[in-house]
Amino acid sequence: MEMEHVIHSPEAQRKLYKRSLLVVIMSQIFGGAGLAAGITVGALIAKDMLGTASFAGVPAALFTLGSALAAFLVGRISQRSGRRFGLSLGFITGGIGALGVILAATLDNVFLLFISLFIYGAGTSTNLQARYAGTDLANEKQRATAISIAMVSTTLGAVAGPNLVEPMGEVALVLGIPALAGPFILAAVAYLLAGFTFLIFLRPDPFLVAKAIAEAQEKHQQKKDAGHVLERKVNRVGVLVGASVLILSHFVMVAVMTMTPVHMQDHGNELSAVGMVIGLHIAAMYLPSLGTGILVDKLGRTFMVIASGVTLSISGLLAAFAPGESFFWLAVALILLGLGWNFGLISGTAIIIDSTELKTRAKTQGSVDVWVALSGTAGSLLSGVIVAYSSYAVLGFVGMYLSLLLIPLIIWGHMKGRSRGVESITRV
Repeated sequence: MEMEHVIHSPEAQRKLYKRSLLVVIMSQIFGGAGLAAGITVGALIAKDMLGTASFAGVPAALFTLGSALAAFLVGRISQRSGRRFGLSLGFITGGIGALGVILAATLDNVFLLFISLFIYGAGTSTNLQARYAGTDLANEKQRATAISIAMVSTTLGAVAGPNLVEPMGEVALVLGIPALAGPFILAAVAYLLAGFTFLIFLRPDPFLVAKAIAEAQEKHQQKKDAGHVLERKVNRVGVLVGASVLILSHFVMVAVMTMTPVHMQDHGNELSAVGMVIGLHIAAMYLPSLGTGILVDKLGRTFMVIASGVTLSISGLLAAFAPGESFFWLAVALILLGLGWNFGLISGTAIIIDSTELKTRAKTQGSVDVWVALSGTAGSLLSGVIVAYSSYAVLGFVGMYLSLLLIPLIIWGHMKGRSRGVESITRV
């Protein structure tokens, strides 16, 4: 499929849009499996190697910090060279980091563990940024749905990952590797497969095609009406609101999620039960995406951001009151945590896309995801400190209060947009 032909053929554009979504689906299935390892056993590896739960949040902080740097670089590379190179490089880097974690656990080297977790974080942010690849050729009424297709594809790998903790642990022991490093074997293979899927199959690059189409339309319009500028300026209010929704919902989700495996293990839960709860949590993060995308497109961004705030706050409240030995109530709390994050991620992402134009979109998306990753770093670090010096219940209450901030935030953005007559914010 030649780029020139696609630029001038609406039918070819529709075919490339569907083909790009298929490639995203394939890569996200692998990417989801890679994502799950760090979430499930990262904190437990650190606890074992350091001998204390006070630093259990450090692994999540490191791979979210690494994901922040990767988000920035992937966004810049994607803006200049297209999604294909940016996303493939990010996933392959994450796979290399996972291999480093395996080596660090084998050598019992904490320094190498921390370096490798930082590099592994590239896969986490790339997994999130891949959601944008399906939207480049989508129209305004398809954007949230396109995001949701990418997200729901992650579910297959992400749900399987935590439930393969024990089998992968047995594989690791056979290979002479510590059992807790087993999931990172899966992560390494999965991230590398995701990276090569993008590199080989995502061509022609949908982002470069979309930019070329926009430039061709602009030139055509300028010929018709000299002095008329077609491109829409960046809507800074929309970017601020969308970014804030992503940052707050991600902070709350990472903070509560990071300390749940440690909390459960401290109350006598088996590793299989921990894996099941995290698996259900990740399923709730991604599986409802298809429905969420349709709701965001049909009911609007504002409604779904409010739904995110309410769902996350209920999750925090349940986590605070659930007995530590109760598999059922902790599972419910983590399911709601994932669902609330899902609402916030898809609605916030749609707001970002609505509020940017193609000449700066990938760069802006990457910059926003930097702050999202940094919020995850802060959430994972602070969660360990909060639990160490108070309790898991206090962490739940903190999550509840922060989640409620999403409601006045989106109402302010909605009113601000209306007062300025900005269409994309009133569509929020």
